[in-house]
Amino acid sequence: MSNRTGLIRHPYLDHPGPIPFAHRGGAADGLENTAAQFRRAVELGYRYLETDVHATADGRLVAFHDDTLDRVTDGAGRIADLPWDDVRHARVAGSEPVPLFEELLETFPEVRWNVDMKAEPTLRPLLELLERTDAWDRVCVGSFSEGRVVRAQRLAGPRLATSYGTRGVLALRLRSWGLPVPVRRSALAAQVPEAQSGVPVVDRRFVRTAHARGLQVHVWTVNEPERMHRLLDLGVDGIMTDHIDTLRKVMEDRGVWA
Repeated sequence: MSNRTGLIRHPYLDHPGPIPFAHRGGAADGLENTAAQFRRAVELGYRYLETDVHATADGRLVAFHDDTLDRVTDGAGRIADLPWDDVRHARVAGSEPVPLFEELLETFPEVRWNVDMKAEPTLRPLLELLERTDAWDRVCVGSFSEGRVVRAQRLAGPRLATSYGTRGVLALRLRSWGLPVPVRRSALAAQVPEAQSGVPVVDRRFVRTAHARGLQVHVWTVNEPERMHRLLDLGVDGIMTDHIDTLRKVMEDRGVWA
């Protein structure tokens, strides 16, 4: 299996055409990172789902974005300070339980997951889970922390698909401007915002530089159809969106919805 540059790539990336990712399952619906929302995305045809993981005080991995329950659930407190038995009673939007990531792997066996490790205590439990469930081909791991991603890669080896952290993305951006900056080679993708602090990240040079190194470019979080069209025109390899109906329509209109 090879990508457009002829380099060997991970089975996680085996997808015809640009990858549509349901960001937190489709956060615009108000039930982000819940089994109900992930199910809606799967029923709409999504096979790549984005989520985040935190570890509870007793080491259980939950699919949840924030470090506290307060914003989206009827519970409160830092997840890292709470046992799973407390977290499991919280309800997103007052109705849906916070899921364990292991349960999501079991519930959606045909789905591939893009997982953001939100804190260091998630690293080893996540790798142990992937080993126990033999889910290496179904999960790509990322983090804003470059060190965390590198540690995960060193522990798991090439069977683990990873994206760049912040430092890796910066190095790739500088490289796209012609600066001789070393870029880590073990990642499979640069998962990036379209712009950061008003500075464009994704342009034709960035995409070309990534592709020349055998990397895919996945852009988050893109909710407007005109931005989706622009990025697909640039040749990006994936788009993460909160508005899953909108992205599907854009890709169908372009004939690239697989």
